[in-house]
Amino acid sequence: MRSTFLQSLNLTRRLAIGLAVTTVLSAVLPATAALAAPKNSITIGMGTEPAGLDPTAGANVFIGQVTWQNIFEGLVTIDEEGKIQPQLASGWEISEDGRTYTFKLHDGVKFHDGEVFDSSVAKASLDRARGEASINPQKRFFAAIDSIETPDATTLVLKLKQPSGSLLYWLGWPASVMVGTKSADTNKTTPVGTGPFKFVNWAKGEKVELARNMDYWNKDVTVALDKATFRFVPDAQAQAAALQSGDVDAFPEFGAPELMGSFDGHERLGTFIGNTELKVVAGMNNATKPFNDKRVRQALMMAVDRATVVEGAWSGFGTPIGSHYTPNDPGYTDMTGVLPYNAEKAKALLAEAGYANGLTFTIKAPQMAYAQRSAQILQAMFAEIGVTMKIETTEFPGKWVSDVMKGGNYEMTIVAHAEPMDIDIFSRDPYYFNYKNPTFNEIIKNIELTTDLEQREQLYQDAQKILAEDVPALFLFVMPKLGVWDKRIKGLWQNEPIPSNVLTDVHWEE
Repeated sequence: MRSTFLQSLNLTRRLAIGLAVTTVLSAVLPATAALAAPKNSITIGMGTEPAGLDPTAGANVFIGQVTWQNIFEGLVTIDEEGKIQPQLASGWEISEDGRTYTFKLHDGVKFHDGEVFDSSVAKASLDRARGEASINPQKRFFAAIDSIETPDATTLVLKLKQPSGSLLYWLGWPASVMVGTKSADTNKTTPVGTGPFKFVNWAKGEKVELARNMDYWNKDVTVALDKATFRFVPDAQAQAAALQSGDVDAFPEFGAPELMGSFDGHERLGTFIGNTELKVVAGMNNATKPFNDKRVRQALMMAVDRATVVEGAWSGFGTPIGSHYTPNDPGYTDMTGVLPYNAEKAKALLAEAGYANGLTFTIKAPQMAYAQRSAQILQAMFAEIGVTMKIETTEFPGKWVSDVMKGGNYEMTIVAHAEPMDIDIFSRDPYYFNYKNPTFNEIIKNIELTTDLEQREQLYQDAQKILAEDVPALFLFVMPKLGVWDKRIKGLWQNEPIPSNVLTDVHWEE
């Protein structure tokens, strides 16, 4: 059955590609229109519009893709290679016991509204993120902080309850950016930061516009762009057409992998493939039948041919994974061999669990292409072992967040987790997987308590092994970053260690 399904899938894809390419090519404007684009501005395409513009108040990764490093900055930042770099803090010292972090802050930094950034503002920003009333999506980042001291305007001291091996890295995330005391409450709609770009306008459903901050504090940075526009184009064929016509200069995350080949040999546009942290997983509600039985979860995992999922869902772009970890991450181990594809063993395990006659459940799949396609392929694979999976399309992020993430009202779902090194989500309580494993939780706790890199890598390997065997979710593949943009554009990140569109170094080549 699977081969018949794939033949049909491939035929459908070939027809879709032919129609899409024909549509795209018919939309091409004269080359002179594209060449006339001003070289001090850029229009970036995005497939999804953010729900707000304050990364310290919402978990939606699309917020950071507009604002992180453009409008907002942190004490430290993460570069394109995933390494920690100083930012609003020029440097730091960590005590021998790992419980005191002393940051030296840059002097002369101002927010876009004129408010001075100093240690008191930094303290207020962190207190806001970690306080009882905090709505920060990563509030857990700051849980280790016991107290904050401000000896002078340019010195910030964090006193920790216990060592936190990830704290410095976490302080570089979008959720940890510094916000002003005057503007914090209105950043969701009118963001004010210290970054190289200022917020200009948000036309809901269409675009967000930024302009260069002429008073940017960091004189060592030369910003080439005067204007940047983020345009929202959900439909994949429309994305391709906008690129071809020059209405959009770049799509750093192009939404149609099956159309990547249509840009081969293009005079103006190039394709760029990089790595991400986007882990596509089919999560199960481990607190409800039949998913509270590990044998069922293992059987479903063995019913999945990951390579086929990658080919069918994302045109072969992607790396199969056997745990909630990517090849970019320290201590990564390939766990795809723990429960490899084996339909016969899957059937036997289901029978052992009491489901010899099969079972039926529903997957809540967001509307995004990767989720819908993956769900359809899983549906066909599960049918081979006598399992019926119904697909319910669920609007993302709104409906999915309320029903699945917050409400836990689901049996199976599928989503790409974008947070780097977020294997710890399986130890969070509550969290939508409803997975309980004290041994796993202890490993995650010990990862945070040690700063020794070798020890941390070994612990990460132990954590991966547990997840690969327990299967609280079906671990499918890591999505690559598929970019398409004008070849004259330089400085866009090809890799994505943090979901972002950093514009600081972006410029047009003469």
